Amino acid sequence: MTTSGEPLDGCWYAVATSDAIGNDPSPIEVREVAYVLWRGPDGALIAAADRCTHREAKLSLGTVTDGCLQCPYHGWTFGDAGRCVSVPSSGPHAAIAPAAHLSPLSVVEQYGLVWFCPGEPTQSIPYLGVDDNSSFTRLNTSMEVWNCSVTRMIDNMLDVAHFPYTHAGTFGREQEQIVPKFTLEQLDDTFYGYAYSVTVNNEGEAKSMSGGGDDIIQLDMSTGFALPFSVRSTMSYENGIEQTLFMTASPISAQRSYFTFVLWRNDDVSESGQDIVDFEQQVAREDREMLERLSGELSLERGALVDVQSDKASLEWRRRYSAMINPPS
Repeated sequence: MTTSGEPLDGCWYAVATSDAIGNDPSPIEVREVAYVLWRGPDGALIAAADRCTHREAKLSLGTVTDGCLQCPYHGWTFGDAGRCVSVPSSGPHAAIAPAAHLSPLSVVEQYGLVWFCPGEPTQSIPYLGVDDNSSFTRLNTSMEVWNCSVTRMIDNMLDVAHFPYTHAGTFGREQEQIVPKFTLEQLDDTFYGYAYSVTVNNEGEAKSMSGGGDDIIQLDMSTGFALPFSVRSTMSYENGIEQTLFMTASPISAQRSYFTFVLWRNDDVSESGQDIVDFEQQVAREDREMLERLSGELSLERGALVDVQSDKASLEWRRRYSAMINPPS
């Protein structure tokens, strides 16, 4: 990848959903480096390089028994905190060299997602206070792999001007092409972006989102980013329904990225929840189809892209992201 490694190594990346990590080791990749996740004896997640300390076999190809990960090559076994607890060829009472232990890496679960940091954490996981609000219900979706750069994904998430075109099949309105001028601001302690109103189509499956109403409705929204690769959008409907949409991406390589989104709703989603998720996934597929046609990373060089007033949020994200990965020496 073209970005500097050290600052990004201290960031948290969503790499899986919590329910996807079960009884088997799970391989992940962040910035072209392979890692393995598994649940230890107490069910807590353990993360390490996907490399046995003995002969560098992929531990993700092994098996987990009672929370201990066994290498598929020579049976070396690793338990809590990645400590090597068994070297079968040396017998049950042989001393185990300290170098045999894996170096555990930072991993936590929050918002139904698995967050991984490959280095010493220097930033916090984005804070979403709505998750602590009992009047809202959280809806999680699966983790996907998109064949596009994470930088292009964040640019897309911050952009409202593509709605009438990319999302013509879901909620975009051809008539709403002009983006009113908006002001960037600190939306809360975590997210920086802008608030705006937008007119959208509310027909067919879109009514699962809005709870019904007219075929054309007005939405009060806000969209903001948290470095490096997370975006939150809030939506307020005229009927009182409130929704928070949290989107996050993580770089696998320069052209492949993890992506997932989490929804919070303040209405009864006991029956409509899956319809709401299905509609948002359809919206995401429209973005994915467009982005996977674009090659390479989004340029961060000043003047390399032509920006207009509707691109202010992306421009500010690019400025702050560039400063983060290229700190002054």
